[in-house]
Amino acid sequence: MADRSGKFAGNDPFALAREWLAEATPQEPNDPNAMALSTVDGTGMPNVRIVLLKDIEDDAFVFYTNYTSAKANELDGAGKAAFVIHWKSLRRQIRARGIISREDGEKADHYYKSRSLKSRLGAWASDQSSPLDDRETLEQRLKDVTAQTGDDPDRPPFWGGFRLTPLELEFWADGDARLHDRFQWSRDDVASDWKVTRLNP
Repeated sequence: MADRSGKFAGNDPFALAREWLAEATPQEPNDPNAMALSTVDGTGMPNVRIVLLKDIEDDAFVFYTNYTSAKANELDGAGKAAFVIHWKSLRRQIRARGIISREDGEKADHYYKSRSLKSRLGAWASDQSSPLDDRETLEQRLKDVTAQTGDDPDRPPFWGGFRLTPLELEFWADGDARLHDRFQWSRDDVASDWKVTRLNP
């Protein structure tokens, strides 16, 4: 493995990612778990948008969305995706590329229940990514959903999680004179050991 110390030390990239996120959380003014998620559609045209990372598991990164959305269709279609998390306060970032699978079970139920009531109702009301006539239409749908489901709605069947299991991770930290520190973790498949390589800035 590459010679690493300080902020890059450790033999587990997921533990290191959790450490960096924990360090950024009190310093970032808004959404320290925001990440830019990149996908491609059926023609290979790329898309990118900000989503919120909700869990760093022992071998994957988990986020949630509407399964009928454009991003979900692209995630299901390609089965692969990439993301970058950038913390301006720390002058660090993490990039990842890997394999996509759904999180559609008890963990998704538990996370949905942990959200605010307004967010839970909003998941029911929004036909994410589809055309919308006007704001009033959306607000009326929210009223209708609230009347139908009450104050303890179940998770919608069209809403849940995705898990990105990386085959490649990069930890980047700002350096003087733009001589940044970069360490790439890579493996051939999810059963293989990680190889760590220092990269040129």
